[in-house]
Amino acid sequence: MFSPATLGPSDRQPFFLAIIIMALIVLASNILVQHPVQYWGLQDYLTFGAFTYPFAFLVTDMSNRRFGPVVARRVVYVGFAIAVALSIYFATPRIAIASGSAFLVAHLIDIGVFNRLRGFAWWLPPLVSSVIASGIDTAIFFSFAFHCGPVIGDATITQMLGMVGIPDSCIALPWQSLAVVDYCVKLAIALIALIPYGALLRHTRPAPAPARG
Repeated sequence: MFSPATLGPSDRQPFFLAIIIMALIVLASNILVQHPVQYWGLQDYLTFGAFTYPFAFLVTDMSNRRFGPVVARRVVYVGFAIAVALSIYFATPRIAIASGSAFLVAHLIDIGVFNRLRGFAWWLPPLVSSVIASGIDTAIFFSFAFHCGPVIGDATITQMLGMVGIPDSCIALPWQSLAVVDYCVKLAIALIALIPYGALLRHTRPAPAPARG
């Protein structure tokens, strides 16, 4: 069973640093996603969270390259737990649940895709994994976080959360248009993130690539 104690001395600090950065990125994004960009008529299309959250995939990809998929998943699990706990307080329970669900599914898929492509060109694993995982993340998050209408029969998400004792007040935002533009921003940042990713490769000892079969 994995424990931070099993990491070498040179790996422990980067491991905990990755968790802290991951949690802070997700927390900041969950706060900023509640605030549409109020300039140039973008309030129905873009939130400030779109500019911060994609960098969580950079953290996941760097963790995957440095430590391999097993440890990268631990970074995701621990960062997920911390971010959700903080988001319940600093954001809303609904956004914390939406973010946590989307984050966990998307980043585990990101790790799997990245690991399958690890032996190819250096830029391919982070780019392809981010493109796929970002789309899944966007669909799950926005459809849960800001959809105020009924989802099952006449029941809304607010009503279903209330049935299990979770107070909720839906923030009515145009989630479909926000999701489309948010994904476009994520694709752009996935390309931009290749610059720091490539620079960090010089200082990162990679985990061994899996054998292709």
